[in-house]
Amino acid sequence: MKKVILLINKVGKITVYVEDQEQAKEFWLQKLGFVLKFEQQMGPNAAWIEVGPSDNEFTTIVLYSKAAMEKQQPSKVAHPTILFSTTDIESAYEKMKQNEVKVGDMLKMPFGTMFKFYDQDGNEYLLREDK
Repeated sequence: MKKVILLINKVGKITVYVEDQEQAKEFWLQKLGFVLKFEQQMGPNAAWIEVGPSDNEFTTIVLYSKAAMEKQQPSKVAHPTILFSTTDIESAYEKMKQNEVKVGDMLKMPFGTMFKFYDQDGNEYLLREDK
């Protein structure tokens, strides 16, 4: 039997292009309870900022300057679809509303319950609790 070589074993980083990196950092840390995983200046007007759901989580979100990327590669700034997971969708929904996060309606599907939420720039995300 042929041995399968695993090329990718984890999702490392997801880049989200934001208008204001400090506002984005505040949104993820203050409103969603993420932690700052890494931050380093990349020049006078941009920084490399990574946030994640916890100190122990490997996967991070890079909050990258939209203006900087538009100068480097304009086609890259289209927003990716990011789907987050939770074990308690009802509590997460209520907590986001309390934190004044714009949320969509709760959708109950055969594979799980989910809702959309939006960051400070109006980027759309999904939060889902799997069955």
